[in-house]
Amino acid sequence: MLQPKKTKYRKMMKGRMKGHETRGVNFEFGKYAIQAQEPGWITSRQIEAARRAMTREIKRGGNVWIKIFPDKPITAKPAETRMGSGKGNLEYWVAVVKPNRIMFELDYFDRDIAVRALELAAQKLPIKVKIIEKDNVQA
Repeated sequence: MLQPKKTKYRKMMKGRMKGHETRGVNFEFGKYAIQAQEPGWITSRQIEAARRAMTREIKRGGNVWIKIFPDKPITAKPAETRMGSGKGNLEYWVAVVKPNRIMFELDYFDRDIAVRALELAAQKLPIKVKIIEKDNVQA
């Protein structure tokens, strides 16, 4: 699963997810893509599950690009622990995604299989997404 090799600080504050994404909103590599429609946290496990679903459907043909990276640490305190006594331990990593962000790109010669692969990947994600094509988007 994806996670940073090294960070400056072990723990991070929650932050806010206001507004729309301005970076990472254009096609860079493939012809088909998954675009976020709402803000959310995507865990490294969800990214890996979506990647596996896509690559299994296209049967090692074509290319898949992951355009998000989980660089935010999420902490959690153990169950049945009293309040106070500091911040909890690091549990998992998330990528912060805002609307309009392109999360995955796919390049494949058969449109039907490519769209099907992206639909399978979209089922693994916790937010609303849209499948877009390079021809139909003003890039």
